[in-house]
Amino acid sequence: MAKEKKNKRSRAARTAEAAARRLEEMKLRGESKWVEVRQSEIHGTGVYAACDILEDTEIIEYVGEPVDKEESERRAWAQMAKAEKDGDAAVYIFTLNEEWDLDGSVEWNAARLINHSCDPNCIAYTVEGDGEDRIIIYALRDIEKGEELTFDYGFDLECYEDHPCRCGAANCIGYIVSQEQWPELRKLLKKKN
Repeated sequence: MAKEKKNKRSRAARTAEAAARRLEEMKLRGESKWVEVRQSEIHGTGVYAACDILEDTEIIEYVGEPVDKEESERRAWAQMAKAEKDGDAAVYIFTLNEEWDLDGSVEWNAARLINHSCDPNCIAYTVEGDGEDRIIIYALRDIEKGEELTFDYGFDLECYEDHPCRCGAANCIGYIVSQEQWPELRKLLKKKN
């Protein structure tokens, strides 16, 4: 019995050590020589190019806790409620695949601070790496040192009124909606006016 208990403890200790290693690895993956975080001209805090970045450069990984769809929805609603109470939009849930999402609300995830733009200079891709899906932010074009990094959040049209856009881009449509849905949004806005 004592031997079985010892094995259980050592297994638990090994599991805890493995989890701690994975957390440290994830924190490192969320760091990037390409970026610096500071006050944004678009909204709140933003992420800026720390140096010139060439088109197609892998800039930073969007890291966080993988959660199933049910937990993701629960957290998203909780984050939305907190955001409404605090007066700030702050939901950092990212779709990984059909089964899993990524809750990027951890403070060591600098990529969560990249703001939306209707004319983005970055794009987020889901890629498979190390046997798991990961979200990587890439440069869509050459980006100059000091330029704020942005990507299209790609929100659904269904709740567009909940997501006004403040990006200031010349082509801004006024709401944070996936560019593929802009023609339909324009029709809706035209009907409202």
